[in-house]
Amino acid sequence: MPVEELELVAVVAVLLIVAASYFAGKLGVATPILLVLLGVGLSLLPGVPDIAPDPELILAGVLPPLLYSAAVNMPVVDFRRDLRTIGALSVVLVLVSAFVTGALLWWIFPDLSFAAAVAVGAVISPPDAVAATSIGKRLGLPPRLLTILEGEGLVNDATALVLLRTAVAATAGAFSFWDAAADFGYAVVVAIVVGAVVGTIAVAVRSRIDQPVLTTAISFVVPFLAFLPAEAAGASGVLAVVAAGLVTGASAVRRLSVQDRTSERTNWLTVQLLLENGVFLLMGLQLWTLVEDVRISGLSIADALWIGVLMVLALGVVRAAFVVPVVLTARTRRSSHEDRARRFAEMLEQVSVDEQFQQHPRGARIERWLQRHHADARFYASNGLGWRGGAVIAWSGMRGVVTLAAAQSLPLDFPYRSELILIAFVVALVTLVGQGGTLPLLIRLLGIRGTDEQKARRELTLLLTELDEAAIGQVLENPGLRRRDGSRFEDAVLRTAREAHARMSVPQKRARAEDPARAQYTELMSMIHEAKQDALGEARSTGSYDSTAIARAQEQLDLAQLRRPDS
Repeated sequence: MPVEELELVAVVAVLLIVAASYFAGKLGVATPILLVLLGVGLSLLPGVPDIAPDPELILAGVLPPLLYSAAVNMPVVDFRRDLRTIGALSVVLVLVSAFVTGALLWWIFPDLSFAAAVAVGAVISPPDAVAATSIGKRLGLPPRLLTILEGEGLVNDATALVLLRTAVAATAGAFSFWDAAADFGYAVVVAIVVGAVVGTIAVAVRSRIDQPVLTTAISFVVPFLAFLPAEAAGASGVLAVVAAGLVTGASAVRRLSVQDRTSERTNWLTVQLLLENGVFLLMGLQLWTLVEDVRISGLSIADALWIGVLMVLALGVVRAAFVVPVVLTARTRRSSHEDRARRFAEMLEQVSVDEQFQQHPRGARIERWLQRHHADARFYASNGLGWRGGAVIAWSGMRGVVTLAAAQSLPLDFPYRSELILIAFVVALVTLVGQGGTLPLLIRLLGIRGTDEQKARRELTLLLTELDEAAIGQVLENPGLRRRDGSRFEDAVLRTAREAHARMSVPQKRARAEDPARAQYTELMSMIHEAKQDALGEARSTGSYDSTAIARAQEQLDLAQLRRPDS
């Protein structure tokens, strides 16, 4: 494609993405669905060039930043709490779906080996959570359901791509279950290690640079710094990116400045908007190119359509059957979580009044362990996963552009390759438009409600009060308070800071530059902010407050920091 044509396509694509994102909410349609339909419509217009990007461009160029931006914003505590459910959906369900659909394809296509059929099953098995979470957020799904769906979308691509690579390799030689299992375990472990190391080093480097533009620029390459070495080592680059994103999200609040995080968040939201919506537009644009490939290959377009619909039905049945025991297990364990919450509450009350325990070297660590487990038990007891939530999870199995890109990465000598790629596209299109288009109706019919705003405001008020108490106790009313150089603060500075803190604002009149009290006041306000930030970090690590309340409190702290005259 000539450069001028490519530039025109890129400009039109960006304008369409912006327009679709703006009007989707007004029309009551999820943005990904609208963009796929727009892409299909555009592909029918005369003069529109064939769009056939290299699948590696999607898998290695678009998928890493998309997964990284989602992982950075994932509350680690919520991810940890639902790790069992997320793991079951993103690993076990993907494997089961791949083998079930693979067995069907093996039966339908006589010249397709079982390993090759499983490879195609791996292609169509991982749901794309972008559409589900975008609909869920717009309609106000409970945070736990959103965490499960988004967490599944973060990990299941890694499972599918590793299985695809293993199955394709098996088509060229003898298949050994134990060798495949060892390769899978190696790919997972090495990826997590690489991602965690890259995330840790990246945050450490960025914390030493006090220029938001530069730290944001570094963040743009972090996904690829995790992806490339993991792939070179034969591990899952996708999972390495997720690990790097989770580590970055967990440590960025403590290590990076408010300005760094604000600049990064704004820039990454723009990148995420263009990439995740661009790939859905690309799906629609590729439809007739795929149809033409099947026609030229002498294969049946009608067969590809009905087999694709059959695969959608099989995937839906497997997913629904898999979700049932997950929901039943969560429901039966709810009463045990209530008992655990009461027991941990009693233990915490006992240790809080035990002077010997408080003076024990490990007392603080044990109390923190009790607080974390008490908060986890309360979370499970009050945020049960009922049958209505299970129905939403079961119906949220929309496939996306990763399915299409993975299908196009099949070897060129693969039997029925063009027809199988079209089948994968049919699966993605039918699930995205069919299930994605009806998911809002299902949520309304089930009467699922999101977070109770009154409860959320009460929890936020309690958290902010706790942060104020930490600032007062550790700084403003601390009789042993000293400046960083060991000297005392002037009484007038302390009095001004107490008055400002009581008004939740900074003084209207700032001291002049030559006034030594100005430096003291700046230092004191910095210590107050650090005390609040430490208290919020403690609340975040123990999970004693809802992640929504934690995020809102962090926004308020960041806003207060940005408004400070000395910041």
